[in-house]
This record gives sequence, C-alpha cells and structure tokens, in this order.
Amino acid sequence: MTVAMNVRSLGSSVGAPLFTVPPPSSRGFRIPSRRIRIRASVEPSDKSVEIMRKFSEQYARRSGTYFCSDKTVTAVVIKGLADHKDSVGAPLCPCRHYDDKAAEVGQGFWNCPCVPMRERKECHCMLFLTPDNDFAGKDQTISLEEIKEAASKI
Repeated sequence: MTVAMNVRSLGSSVGAPLFTVPPPSSRGFRIPSRRIRIRASVEPSDKSVEIMRKFSEQYARRSGTYFCSDKTVTAVVIKGLADHKDSVGAPLCPCRHYDDKAAEVGQGFWNCPCVPMRERKECHCMLFLTPDNDFAGKDQTISLEEIKEAASKI
C-alpha cells in the first residue's frame, strides 16, 4: 500500500503530478487514510510577470490611476497576477481567497481588472489607485527589475 500525495503550487487549484511515499504504518505510526496536500512555493514565469507588468502600466494610463507609493505592493500584486496567469490561465485577483479558482476564472468577476475596478475604480489589491487615494504614488510605470528587487525584500 502507498499513500498518494497531491503536490500543488502555492495558490494554485490545478493539481500537479502525483507521487507516492511509503505508507505511514511502515514508518512506525498510523494515520487515517487520506490525501495529504503539500504546497510548494513556485515563482511565476518571467514571461508572465512581463505580460502582467505591461498590462498594469497600460491599464493605469488608460484608467487614469496610479501605482501605490510603496512599489513593493505593486510588485507583489503583479507577481500574484502572473502566478495565477501561469497556474489557472487568467490574471485572477491575487488578494482574495477562492475555494475553486477555475470556477472563478470562468465567471470573470475577479479577473483583473475586476468588476469593482471597471465599474467604480475600486481596486481591492491597491494596484490601481485613484489620484485622491492617500496611498497613490505618482507612477504609472514599474520596471521588471523594480518588481524583482521589491519582491525579493519580502
């Protein structure tokens, strides 16, 4: 008997290949039979980060919004969007919890830019801020190097 373990990337609802480990009873203890999920942190691809960076800059200009004065916030959100683009195929808002990410992608409500942003210029992630927001910076651009540097500090 073996125990199957489902490996998933952090934040992903799409399963990765299964692998097996010796059953708990052969290691000297018993646990109830069930699947155990191991989460591994995986960085989004540079290509997806660049795509989301360009999208964010373009949308900020088009919507008249600005990035947060703390570029770390901008960097983390862009990387989160890129991670979801890699794992579920769409830039799903990274600042929310989803029971079923694939279903959320299909509904489109939280795909960036989300419905609250498109309708009322309310960005829950603080990626797109209106000029009157206390946290809004003066920039509508961020370089790939700035994203990598700011995200590495976390």
